[in-house]
Amino acid sequence: MNAINPENAFWSDLFARIAERGRQWLGRPLPAGASAESRIGELASSLISTKGEASGVALARALVAQWKSMDKPARRAWFEMLAQDFGPDAEKLTDAVGQWQAQPTPAAAQKLHAAAEPLRQELLRRINLAPGGTAALVEMRQELLTHLRDTPALEAVEADFVHLLTSWFNRGFLLLRPIDWASPANVLEKIIHYEAVHEIKDWNDLRRRLAPRDRRCFAFFHPQMPDEPLIFVEVALTSGIPGNIGELLSEERTALELPSTDTAVFYSISNTQVGLKGVSFGNFLIKQVVEELLREMPWLKTFVTLSPVPGFASWLKTARQDDSPLLAALPDNERLAGLDQSGWQENAEDREALAPVLRQAAATYLLQAKGANRRPLDPVARFHLGNGARLERIHASADLSAKGLRQSHGVMVNYLYDLGAIEKNHEDYADSGEVAHSSAIRKILAGDLSANMLTRNVQSLLGSEKPRKKEAKIS
Repeated sequence: MNAINPENAFWSDLFARIAERGRQWLGRPLPAGASAESRIGELASSLISTKGEASGVALARALVAQWKSMDKPARRAWFEMLAQDFGPDAEKLTDAVGQWQAQPTPAAAQKLHAAAEPLRQELLRRINLAPGGTAALVEMRQELLTHLRDTPALEAVEADFVHLLTSWFNRGFLLLRPIDWASPANVLEKIIHYEAVHEIKDWNDLRRRLAPRDRRCFAFFHPQMPDEPLIFVEVALTSGIPGNIGELLSEERTALELPSTDTAVFYSISNTQVGLKGVSFGNFLIKQVVEELLREMPWLKTFVTLSPVPGFASWLKTARQDDSPLLAALPDNERLAGLDQSGWQENAEDREALAPVLRQAAATYLLQAKGANRRPLDPVARFHLGNGARLERIHASADLSAKGLRQSHGVMVNYLYDLGAIEKNHEDYADSGEVAHSSAIRKILAGDLSANMLTRNVQSLLGSEKPRKKEAKIS
């Protein structure tokens, strides 16, 4: 007979008792007329008051199970309860403030800090103890975001979620993993599902993005959510900087031999968890991907994106309707009327005629159209510029898909990640909203406009009222 290992017996007994406690909570019948809100409230109160870690795990597990079973109104009531009943202890906070004012010592400051922390932060930490608790809290925060507009009182709860999730999803906890055609099927399915920039149509389409020798994909994972990519980037290895998404995604393209490549193109970056909105790790992702690529292919010289401009078409429509001074300053801005003609994107001459003024309008949008915070209006621009990239090139007719036309009239841009300038670009952008941009962009804003203005003046002297079509090809 095998001897019983006392240590194994201890752990077996402990887990059995935890499981039994969890079954007791999950199976306990509700009193007549009791609501889901009162049940989860009871669990929350018990969880925050319990002293034992084992019983805390069981209670947290029961609370998560209760949450998952609740409908939207009940979940909203849960958040309202967190706001109303799990804030700071007013009596302790008042006492701590008085002690700090009387004698501002480090000990008093620490006591004030502890008293000011809402009770719900500790409750959320204890919920995180449950198996799957981290994923459940991300899901809770996703639900919370849907209620904020109608219930401003929940902003304090939102702040606590962001505070804790930012700590738990710190770069130090995240794991960068390559995704390839040999990755587990459940992860590949999620790449298809979460792709937010260029739709992956089917498994064959996914294979074209992962299997060829000149393609790479990387994703960040959290240890508590090992099968859920948090953010992923798709990379094309190219010779030179591309200006058209079609050439990267074409079914007929031939894969390049790696030694002939010199550029890594980040052509799709997708955040997958709505519940982590505002918890930024994109900067870390790009930097670490660059390091991984250089470790494998030290000959790579250039790291750029080929990015959509999702807010451009909407802004341009409003600017044209309002006779925006920003558009009025563009020579040949009347050519934008060509966008009103159905099917312009299918005619090469129409596309060529629109290209210069579309590039000028897009440059104006990205560099000069800013919000009250002095940041560009475009969300993708804010993401890359905030990560220290430089606006490098603007391309017309770069994405003629239905989505590309709807969002940006086909315009795409390259943001360049210059490893020697990332920190400075980031600091300049953070301090003053300055948009780092290349000489090519300055040419669009200054050189191209000067050339067009000169053309217009010469035509005026010659008595011509309208520029000839070929002069619209200035780029």
